[in-house]
Amino acid sequence: MSEIVRFGVSLDKVLLDRFDRLIREKRYTNRSEAFRDLIRQELVRKEWQENREVAGAITFIFDHHQRDLLNKITDIQHDFQKLIISTQHIHLDHDNCLEIVAVRGKAKEVKRLSDMLTSVKGIRHGSLSMSSTGKEIE
Repeated sequence: MSEIVRFGVSLDKVLLDRFDRLIREKRYTNRSEAFRDLIRQELVRKEWQENREVAGAITFIFDHHQRDLLNKITDIQHDFQKLIISTQHIHLDHDNCLEIVAVRGKAKEVKRLSDMLTSVKGIRHGSLSMSSTGKEIE
C-alpha cells in the first residue's frame, strides 16, 4: 500500500461550496476521494493524449435489419483484431442491437477503431469510454 500524504489546498469559498454540493450529489464520502478521482481522471486523459497503451469500451446501437451493416461492422473489427479483447452483442428489442467492444492498445489506434465503427452508415449512436490499463494510476 502506498504512503498517504496530507496537503492543504486553498480555494475560493464559492468554488468550494459548489465542489461540496457536487461531491454530495455523487455520494462521495469525503473531499479526498473526490480529489483522488479528479486526479486519476486527468492522468487517464494524459495517457490518451500521449498515445500510451490504454483500455476502453466502444459502444454503439444499430438496426440489425439494415442490409450489410453487420458485415461492415464485422469487417472493421477483423481489421483491428489486435486491439479487440472482447465483443458483446445484445438484442435490445426486435430492431435494435447494442454492441460493446472492449479494447486495449495505443490510444490513437483505439480512437481510430472507434471512429470507424461509429461513423458507419446505419449506426444510430456510438461512444468511446476511455480508460486506463491501470499501470499508470493508483
